[in-house]
Amino acid sequence: MSDTVIDTFQRSETSSLAWSRSLLALKDLGDGWRRSWLWLALARQDIRLKYRGSLLGPLWLTISTGIMIGSMGFLYAKIFNSDPATYLPFLTVGMVMWNFIAGLITEGCMTFTGAGNVVHAVPLPYSIHVYRLITRNVIVLAHNVLIFPVVLSLFKVVPNADVLLIPIALVLLIINGVWLSFLFGMISARFRDVPPIVASFVQVVFFVTPVFFTPGALGRWAFVGQLNPFFAAIDIVRAPIMGQPFAPYSWSIVLCVTVLGSLGTFLVFARFRSRIPFWVS
Repeated sequence: MSDTVIDTFQRSETSSLAWSRSLLALKDLGDGWRRSWLWLALARQDIRLKYRGSLLGPLWLTISTGIMIGSMGFLYAKIFNSDPATYLPFLTVGMVMWNFIAGLITEGCMTFTGAGNVVHAVPLPYSIHVYRLITRNVIVLAHNVLIFPVVLSLFKVVPNADVLLIPIALVLLIINGVWLSFLFGMISARFRDVPPIVASFVQVVFFVTPVFFTPGALGRWAFVGQLNPFFAAIDIVRAPIMGQPFAPYSWSIVLCVTVLGSLGTFLVFARFRSRIPFWVS
């Protein structure tokens, strides 16, 4: 009987500890969000420092992206035997959105280690470092999106009514960026060899994801490309801009990844949040 009482007490203690950790994690997320003035200022400062002394500043990103797309576009249009008027807009949107997603993942690995001095010096919510990273990448995306109207008007591409869903799609991508930054940020803080592994993985994924080729190019394996979560994330933005219907599973895949990734990462963050300062030492 006493063993049963002890087991019940231990389970109660464990449950209480898990609940306490979850509340602290929620408080961290909320406190960080309420200090938006801080992470917005830090994100803008990151951009300014990166391009300090440059005449064009972040517009260099837009120019370099445009040059890369222009040089790749005509070459790959020839390789895939596609009409450049259709292929170049397809590649443009795909590359810009891929760069945004890849940036969230690779930079997400440095979420906490890159802010190690701040983590130890100032008692700030850890979520601030994540919001700062996301905002910085959204600013870069906003600069690169300037290419869209130029290319679309040049090749007379007319978006369809589904463009009204793009704000929702971007919100979902940002939410995914948040949990990815938390997850990879914590793992990379604990295991320092993770960032180069992730960077290599992202490079490999780029070549197997329908970014610069359509799923149809895979022939009878086209459904494999459509089930790729990275393609789905790009498709919910690219398809309406191109005036095309969404792939059959894109929204379902993105929604599932968003919900499962957010819940899973929250549990990990709640469990290991207190260890972050030790890991970034």
